[in-house]
Amino acid sequence: MTATRTIVVFKDTATTAQIQDLIAQVKQQGGRITNVYDVIFKGFAAEIPEGFRRNLESVARIRGNPIDYIGAPHHGQR
Repeated sequence: MTATRTIVVFKDTATTAQIQDLIAQVKQQGGRITNVYDVIFKGFAAEIPEGFRRNLESVARIRGNPIDYIGAPHHGQR
């Protein structure tokens, strides 16, 4: 299983429960949370299995979901 370094950014309207639920799903799928962001924006960085990442990208396109952006970290991040 290949994991991909990923940043997930939530919309300002995302609740703590929605964020914690997605973090739990990432862990259940074998992913690892590397950072949680809650000051400037809501989100987290993680190593996410490729198949689950593709699922998240599909969910992010659905209207009304709490995810604003899913992408790779900028160069220089580890």
